[in-house]
Amino acid sequence: MSGVGVPDRQFLSMVEKLAEVTAAKARDYTSYSVCGKRFGYYWPRTRTVGLKQTLSEQLALVSERPDVFEVQFTAGGFGWVVVHLRRIELDELTELVYEAWRLSAPDDLVAAHPLTSQ
Repeated sequence: MSGVGVPDRQFLSMVEKLAEVTAAKARDYTSYSVCGKRFGYYWPRTRTVGLKQTLSEQLALVSERPDVFEVQFTAGGFGWVVVHLRRIELDELTELVYEAWRLSAPDDLVAAHPLTSQ
């Protein structure tokens, strides 16, 4: 069994496979949007990502595993979490990235692109 942790390149590949994603690079991070709605961030220096989640999922993730997840912020009825790539399993990160994308994508785009094993 492989160890815990997802390489940065694997996270980036995961995001690139999602439909209609645009990336915007800033000085210290890259943000990701689908159809103009933000769903994620990537900070290479700290090897962390920020992902949009429901408020209940944000609370559950952070309270269950504060070594992996941190509260980033809440906005528009959503709770964003910081995810430490060194401390998460690939399957779980795949689901969280897809969920973040799904929460921002239009319904017809989500229906056309269900989560598949990567």
